[in-house]
Amino acid sequence: MERNVIYRHSVLTRILHWLNALCVLVVLMSGLQIFNAHPRLYWGEYGANTDPAFIQIGGHNAPGEKAFPPWATIPSWQDLAGGRRWHFFFAWVLVFNSALYLLVSFVNGHVRRDLVPTRAEISARHLARELWNHLRLRFSFGQAARHYNTLQKLAYLGVIFVLAPMMLVTGLTMSPGMDAAAPWLLELLGGRQSARTLHFLTAMLIVLFIIVHLVMVLLAGPLNELRSMITGRFVVPPDNAE
Repeated sequence: MERNVIYRHSVLTRILHWLNALCVLVVLMSGLQIFNAHPRLYWGEYGANTDPAFIQIGGHNAPGEKAFPPWATIPSWQDLAGGRRWHFFFAWVLVFNSALYLLVSFVNGHVRRDLVPTRAEISARHLARELWNHLRLRFSFGQAARHYNTLQKLAYLGVIFVLAPMMLVTGLTMSPGMDAAAPWLLELLGGRQSARTLHFLTAMLIVLFIIVHLVMVLLAGPLNELRSMITGRFVVPPDNAE
């Protein structure tokens, strides 16, 4: 049977994807280095060592105790200043790279054509059917495999237009310079410690998205999926009726 190969991702899309992947990895690992310096999260006007924590990771926060192991942080040793340098540099690279990706996606119609679900796709019956198919690990084939399914569309839209902006806004709110320039951000998010908590929780949601994304890639056929993000070419799984 002749393979049905389509050109799925442009060169620019692939470059931006892999650059984003690198930046996200470094930002997350350096963020854990920063978090390890004080593995307690607060809400509101709290934030001193003796204040009750809203969320605490790492037992009772004994001296020298870290929430995350060395292999999960950048640098791997305790270095708050180093972690901040890695974090801020790659965070800004990620911001500008993501802005370029979003601009290109709007210009070439990718967002409207591939990510925005139709009214029929967001109906309760359609969503329930797609969720049930995912739970049974039944993936799209034939013509349907050429496009994102509704759950993929909603997940990508959520990351691009909800989680990513939340990460940026909460990160900026923790900056003293930004607090002076835009004090309304502190009021909007309930204070710097609340912004730190939201920043961390949003990061964990992004980690969850990445884990699910990687699992789906492995289950759907890692060689085919990786090839499409390296060469741009994707082999469409044949319809059972073909």
